[in-house]
Parts: sequence; structure tokens; C-alpha cells
Amino acid sequence: MFPPDPNPPGGSSLFSGFRVLGLYSNHVPHAVRFHQKHREFYLVTVVGKCLHTYNVNRLGIVAVSNSLSDDITCLAADRMLVFAAAGKLVSAFARNKEVVMRYNGHRQEVRLLLPLGDHLISADSTLSIVFNLPIMPCSLRHSDVYLRLQFDPNTFDVSAMMHPSTYMNKVLLGSSQGALQLWNIKTSKLLFTFRGWSMGVTVLQQSPAVDVVGVGTATGRIIIHNIRLDETLMSFTQDWGPISWLAFRTDGPPIVASGSPQGHIAFWDLERRQLVAQQRHAHSTAIAAATFLHGEPLLVTNGADNAIKVWIFDQEGGGARLLRSRQGHSAPPTTIHHHGNDGKNILSAGQDGTLQSFSTVHERFNKNLGHGEKEQKKKKGLSYEELRLPSILAFSSAAARQSDWDGIVACHRGRLAATTWNYQRCTMGAHHLQPPSPRRDTVATAVDITSCGNFAVIGSSSGRVDVYNLQSGLHRGCYGDSEKGVMNCSSVIADSHFCLFFSVVSGMLALVLDDFTVLVVDIETRRVVRKFVGHHGNINDMTFSPDGRWLVTVAMDCTIRTWDLPSGCLVDCFLVAMAPVGVSMSPTGDFLATAHIDSLGVYLWTNKSLCGPVGLRPLPADHQPATETLPGVTVDQSEQEVTSEEGDDAYKSADQLGAELVTLSLLPKSRWKSLLYLDDIKKKNKPVAPPLAPPAAPFFLPTLPGLTPRFTSPTATEQETQVQHLVSILCKCFNKNSLPAVNCPVLLLKDFGPSAVSVELTCLTSEGGGASSLLLAFIHMIEHMLASGRDFDLAHSYLALFLKLHLRSLSQDTFAMEALLRLSTQLEAGWAELRASLDQSLCLLSYTKSALL
Repeated sequence: MFPPDPNPPGGSSLFSGFRVLGLYSNHVPHAVRFHQKHREFYLVTVVGKCLHTYNVNRLGIVAVSNSLSDDITCLAADRMLVFAAAGKLVSAFARNKEVVMRYNGHRQEVRLLLPLGDHLISADSTLSIVFNLPIMPCSLRHSDVYLRLQFDPNTFDVSAMMHPSTYMNKVLLGSSQGALQLWNIKTSKLLFTFRGWSMGVTVLQQSPAVDVVGVGTATGRIIIHNIRLDETLMSFTQDWGPISWLAFRTDGPPIVASGSPQGHIAFWDLERRQLVAQQRHAHSTAIAAATFLHGEPLLVTNGADNAIKVWIFDQEGGGARLLRSRQGHSAPPTTIHHHGNDGKNILSAGQDGTLQSFSTVHERFNKNLGHGEKEQKKKKGLSYEELRLPSILAFSSAAARQSDWDGIVACHRGRLAATTWNYQRCTMGAHHLQPPSPRRDTVATAVDITSCGNFAVIGSSSGRVDVYNLQSGLHRGCYGDSEKGVMNCSSVIADSHFCLFFSVVSGMLALVLDDFTVLVVDIETRRVVRKFVGHHGNINDMTFSPDGRWLVTVAMDCTIRTWDLPSGCLVDCFLVAMAPVGVSMSPTGDFLATAHIDSLGVYLWTNKSLCGPVGLRPLPADHQPATETLPGVTVDQSEQEVTSEEGDDAYKSADQLGAELVTLSLLPKSRWKSLLYLDDIKKKNKPVAPPLAPPAAPFFLPTLPGLTPRFTSPTATEQETQVQHLVSILCKCFNKNSLPAVNCPVLLLKDFGPSAVSVELTCLTSEGGGASSLLLAFIHMIEHMLASGRDFDLAHSYLALFLKLHLRSLSQDTFAMEALLRLSTQLEAGWAELRASLDQSLCLLSYTKSALL
């Protein structure tokens, strides 16, 4: 045994924070961006103090921002930046990661953000500030204030804000009193005041039609209003409370969608002026925001239930179905366990009543097994909430027979009957396991599954333990006398602070006492072999390492402690910000998973001992643990992309690393290898059928726009334009005699295919429409290419084809022959130097392979 370390290192010496699973969104409305270069939509959501960016096509996370000092309360985005408000401070993120601008000036919490051209408009309950935006933000700095608009919250409390389409420098503000105001931010003038409808405005949304906006009110009324004429076109009424958001379809159908605090979505037809479809319980809580993707039948929603969902409109009657989603727990998880023997999936039960599986490999492997439902679900008249079972108190899983029948058993808070779940089908099973002739006020408190996966063992508050067959769901026996109780265990098992864990590998049973101590009992000898003291709060959960050497305990004192069973000492201890309530070690021992109070995620910690030697020494009794930061969300490398258009400034290698080096063109081999075999290729690809007749002219001839009808004239093909440009530019470039000018004809030739290059070189002579001076200019171009060392493969291929086509004409030109002699000397010198380097490398490689080292 090692002596206690007098100076233990800070933090954990055994575990390191890796990532958090199951965090996707909160109550803050999302922002949608379109990347012009990638031609893809990106979704930005808020998780606490950070921003998460997802690509909508796969809902894969591509970026995680740096953390702010406070929780983010408002979000907006434009083509270049993402803006987030945290309290009174507004920050601008570049590339969805780092903060490049900060905006100060508010004395109250910022409610609304609106990027508008070169300005950013932020508003609280009494003040709206217009900030100047930088052209190219590159370093952290503070922005200048362009305009301040002061409001009296008693008469005009700003509650919504939007920019009307085609209204230059105009912004429309809505108030909780119901009035609307149209402002010009350039001239700082109030242009018009709309009296409103005596209802608080909750949302303003631009419609696809110019001058028409959608207004959502606190009473559930939706108003379609023409702001140019100050005329209400139509209105709808929603029965689910206030309008939380509005969204208009832009792919054709005249549909507007509205959201409610209950998580329902209503779809209204603007032509027929009626409700056409509804999506009840789209989210389990209020939907924060919804956005129709421009020109696509897709609706993106996020909510406070920690979910992101993409809906597609391909149903009859205008309804939508769920296309893809990312969702975690809407309430903190309470129990977590690894499922299977590979350690890649973690089952988690939360206070929201759901059972979910999180993959440590990729989010696309996550599963949501849903809520439990009561057996009376076939009865009519029961509401959605009445059908749901209470939250899961404890569960157990086994993967041995999960492909044959249900492999998960769970007991629910305050219920006697236990439920079965099917992991592969991601549904609740068909069995409700309840003992025959149960006692009154008896509830199930503990469950387990045998290692063979055939039987479920369920303990109740009366001290009785029942055994069930998982395939049939039939009762197969019991342990204990429910009338007398078993060893007075009923009161202990029903205690919320009781914890017990058994290691099959070592045969050790760990249990917790009321004085926060942990006892380890050897099942073979039935003796207490270890006693661990050190926690100062209720111990919530514990787990053994796969080899049975370590016991990891978590408690309300916010500590995670690792005890070494052979030495009986505490070898690792660290603090976390939130008290852990659940812990599980993967069967492979690579990760430790924890769940915490008031947190919706499952946190992974890497086992350092698998990556390298870790010196574990017993910690002293007065050891003061240091705080470890909870791990955050990491970006999957397969999904990582540049998500802002100003962010395409990644490092690019130089065209030529050194003058002494030879650089290839990186073009496909077919572009230069086939230049000398074009005749053979043409013979091989000779068409069998005769050419078809050209298609007839269109019935409607194309015309130019304008008042006078004019037909469009045929234009020269792109190849003809490039041919004429190549002949002219070859003469101009070599008159300048500069390297950038010489590169111009090379760049043009690199864009041509093999056949086009052959045609271009044929046209250099007078017979082909060129001139004899072009032959000499082409030789000079090859000389410059060889001297620079760039496009080494193309230079030799072009020269070989050039000599094949014009060797007879070159032999009759004195100046051309002198240039070719110089070029030949240059080629021999270059090849000699290159051959010496290749021979040296081959000699060294041959020696390395054959020598006895």
C-alpha cells in the first residue's frame, strides 16, 4: 500500500471531462441561417450560456460557441454574425464560436434583437438602441451607438419587433398595450402609429406578400394586417391561449402556422380562411419558435422541452409529420445505466416520465422510448395527461434476449405494477407485472433482470420480492412473507436515500447507511470487508468498475469519490457544481457517466488510466477536493463545417513551397496522360449510329425583356470565346515578360479538356488561323513553367503534344530551333537534379527494407 499523498493534485487524477449528452435547446427562440456557398440551412439554438449550431439536413451539430458570463435570453442572426443577449449585454459571435463584438447601453434585460442592414436593433421594456455593425469584425471590440429610442412602459411597452419587407430603414414595433409604431431608424422619426386591437401584441411576422404582416396577440387572436393601408385583411382565433409565434409558408400553399404555450401547432389556410390542420403535443412544453425554410415544405421548431424537430408537409389535407428530431429530457434525469456490453448506449429515466437512450458514438443513434401508458388507454374520455404513467423510480436492462422479447423492466413512482420496455422497437412493452393478491398501499420500489434475460425480479414496499417470466409476463414465484415482512427491509427499500449495488464480477455488495458511510459485504463469506467514510451528504448512487476494483460513489455534498477496494482507501475525489444524482461506469471502463440535479444532460468523464499510467495514492482524511468543470457539448468531426460566409478563411497551402521544389498540377491524370493518344481514343469512341437531326426550334422563341419585343440573338459558345481569348492573350502576355502574365495562358489551358487542348495547339500555326510567332511564344511559356517548378506534369505533356503537332514547322524556323535547344538543355538539367533526388530516396528505402537493423 502506498502512503497517503501529502500534496495531492487539484481536481481529479482519474477522470477528465469529455462531453455532455442530451442537451439541444431551451426556451429561447432559435435562429435560422442560410449559407450561400454551402447552399444549406443552419439552425442556431441556445443551451444555457452557449450557442449550438446544427445543419438542418441531418441535425448534426457543427459548432459550439464559447460560453458567456450569463445565460442567454435572446437570439438573432444575419448573414455574417450571430447575436446573443445575456442580461443587459449583447454579444456578436463570428463563425458561431468566438465573440467579436459587444454592445453596451441597456439598463434592463434585453428582450428583442433585430439585425437590419448595417445596424443591430436591441430593445428592452423602456429603451431601443440602434448599434452600428462593423463591415468585417476581426477582433473583440465595443460597437458605437447610432440611435436611442426611449419609450414609456406605461403607454408603449415594446413586446415585438420586425422589419417590413422592402421598407428601407423601417422597423415595426409592437407593444403589450396593443398599439403598433412604424419608425425610420435613419431619420429617427415616428412615421405612423397603429391603434391596434386593444390586445397585447406577442409576435410580429412578415408574410410572403409585401405590406402584409401577421400579428399575434395575448388573447389568442391572429390578425393579418396591411400596414400600408392600415387595413385588417382577416383574423383567426386560437383556443389554446396566447400566440407564441407565427410562421408563413413560402413554397406555394398559403398557410400560416401558429403556436401555443401548450405545445400545439395550428395551420390556417389564408385563401379559405379556416383551420386546415393541427399538430397537438408537437412539443411537451411551450414551443419557443418555428420557422418555415424558404422555398421548402419544412418547418423547424424548438421548445423548452429540450427538443429540436423538423416537420415535413407531405400528408393529405395539409398535415405535417415528423421528419427528424433531436431531443433529450425535458426534466432532469434521475437514474442512468449503461445498456449492453459495448458501453456505447446509456439508458436514462427522467422526471419527465420518459425513458431515453443516448449514444456515446453519435447522436443519430439516440433513441426515445417515450412515456409509459396505463392499461386503461382503451377507455374513452381519458386525456393525454391521464394516460401517462408517473416518472420511473428505478429500472434494469439486459441485452441477452432483447431481440426475442422485452429486455427492460421499470417501476414507477407510487405504483405497484412494473412495466416492460422493448429497446429495439423503442416502445413500451405489453406486460404490466403485478403480483397476485397484493396488499393495499403497496408499491414497487426495486427491479432487476437476471443475467440470462429470462426473468424479472421486482421488490415492493411490503418487503416481498416477486419473480416474473419476461416472455409471457406470468408470475413465477416470490421470496418473503408479505404479511410479516422480510428482515424489516421494507422501510429501508422505500427510503429515497437508500442505495445498494452488487458486483457480479467480484461478488461484492455495496450498501449505504444513514450516517453516509458505505459498507462492502462479501456475499461468499457474508462479512463486511470494507467500510468507507468521507461523504457529508446523502449518497445518491454508486457503481463498481468492470473489474470490481473501484467503487465510485456520488452524494449530495457535490463530490464524486472513487474508493480502491484492495487497499480500502479513497484514491480520487473531486467536486462538481451541481450535486450528482446518478452514476454508471461503462462495461468497457472507458467512460463514467453522471446525472446531476437541475441539469437535463448526461455527462461523460474519460477514464485516464486507459490512456496512460496514472499514479493513484491514498488521499488523506482531511483532503479538500477541487472543483472540476462539467464537460460541455463537443462537435462531431464528421459534421464540423464552416457555417458563416465570412468564415471561409481557413489556411490554404501556398502554390509553390520552395523554388528548389517541383510541384504537380493536381489535375486528374486523364487530363494530361491522354494528350498523346487522342487519335486512338477517337477511333475507339467512334459512334456506331449516325448523328441525329438537330431538334426543331421552340414554338415560343426567346425574347428580351422590355416594352418592344426583341428576339434573343444566338451567342458564341463558351469554347469559341475561350479559343479567341487564348490566341490573343498568348501574344500579350509574353510582350509583358512577367510571371503573372505568363500564368494567364496556363490557367486557360488547365480549364480545357484533352481534345480542346489539342485543338488550341493546332491553331497556333498560320494554317490553323494563328501565326508563326505564337510557336515561339508557346516555347517561352514552357520555359517559364519549367523555371518556376510549377505544373511539372502539364509542362512535359504540353511540350510532347506541341512537338508532335509542329515538329516539321519548327525545324524550318531558326529562332524556334534556338529556343528548343535552350529548352532541351533546361530539361536535361532539371531531370538530372530530379533523378539524383529520386535515386537517393530509392537507395535509402531499399537499404531500410533489406538491412539487418
